[in-house]
Amino acid sequence: MTYTPFSIYGAERRSRWLITCDHASNYVPDDISGGDLGLDPADMQRHIAYDVGARGTSLRLGELLDAPVICANWSRLCIDPNRGADDPTLVMRLYDGTIIPGNRDVDDAEIERRKLVHYQPYHAALENLAADCADVVIIAMHSFSPKLNGRAPRPWEIGILHAPQEDRFGKALIAELEQEPDLTVGDNAPYTGYLPGDSIDQHALRSGRLNALIELRSDEINTPETQNAWAERLAPILQSTLARNSL
Repeated sequence: MTYTPFSIYGAERRSRWLITCDHASNYVPDDISGGDLGLDPADMQRHIAYDVGARGTSLRLGELLDAPVICANWSRLCIDPNRGADDPTLVMRLYDGTIIPGNRDVDDAEIERRKLVHYQPYHAALENLAADCADVVIIAMHSFSPKLNGRAPRPWEIGILHAPQEDRFGKALIAELEQEPDLTVGDNAPYTGYLPGDSIDQHALRSGRLNALIELRSDEINTPETQNAWAERLAPILQSTLARNSL
């Protein structure tokens, strides 16, 4: 199969929603370190390489919301699509205690090449999709590890990240989710909701578009069945959040 830096599913769908999945894949393209970053194959199945379960959940959510879905097709370890173009963590040499051998000697010229070949085409396609709907609502799907090395277990099943520049939908979504008695909901947890230059900043905050970044704990979505179940749970909650708040 020929590699392309992104895939779009349901481009013909015409609801207000746009689903993005920056960390959908753990694939290393051949032009990056010969297709092998030098990690043990088991490490490439971990959260350091991609967001476990996020792709399957995104695809099902797109079907349910009649929304296009865009996925990046390379590992975040190659170049992180959810970082600003000048972010010092754009290409990681160390991630959660794991050294990335294939990135050890990456120089500025190689980072610029990876931007040109992988990062920029993905973001251009994402922006084109967002601009195709005047009142788009961008939902960025991610997952997080139940526990980082040396850290306490994370109690949230789901976290909603939002930033003050445009947080109406994110805050309203948290309020909806907090009505679910079996959920521990993170409000800008396990991460902060604003990282300058990240995907939401580039495609939602700078344009005043409604948005939310959804983080699901990866042990909640580590099978096709649980990915579908979470998508089927989230779809009506997202729709009711939009309707009840007249956004």
